[in-house]
Amino acid sequence: MSGIPELPQLLGAKLFFQGKKFQFEVNRLRLPNGAEGEWECIRHPGGALAVPVTQDGKLVLVRQYRFAVKTRLLEFPAGTVESNEAPLVTIQRELEEETGYTAKTWRPLGKFPLAPGYSDEFIHAFLAQDLEKLPQPPSPEAEEDIEVVLMTPAEFERLVSANSPFDAKTISSYFLARPFLFPQSPS
Repeated sequence: MSGIPELPQLLGAKLFFQGKKFQFEVNRLRLPNGAEGEWECIRHPGGALAVPVTQDGKLVLVRQYRFAVKTRLLEFPAGTVESNEAPLVTIQRELEEETGYTAKTWRPLGKFPLAPGYSDEFIHAFLAQDLEKLPQPPSPEAEEDIEVVLMTPAEFERLVSANSPFDAKTISSYFLARPFLFPQSPS
């Protein structure tokens, strides 16, 4: 035994749906222990997200209606990475389109799987600082229902603790950015 775990063997795959942003497939696998089964998977090109912080330390979020959960969620600006596009380019565009802000300073915070139980989507998170309001913010897309919301990090944490309607990528990315927002003073 080499110490390298064996990978499942793909026995077959069937594409059930091809959409604009993702596809849905079912894969038949044989696991290393010999068990066989079917696994459903959403294939997604990935997303990019910004934790935008104004000059006075406020977080810039959007409140938007999400059909799948039938409610308006508080989220950091985010978007789907387009074909042959770098995640930073994606989120720079989305920040302007969704909030009317642009950022001078960008710090990568890392990437993480969004829902690995059924999707291969990764979110690329960035801290966006030194924000400036665009002189003429773009109008939201016709099918979007977006409201820009500013709040302090303390307000954000209080709302998260109160189980306000945030999505998981927003909460996760905030905690990736938090060490840069509140650097520890030397002991």
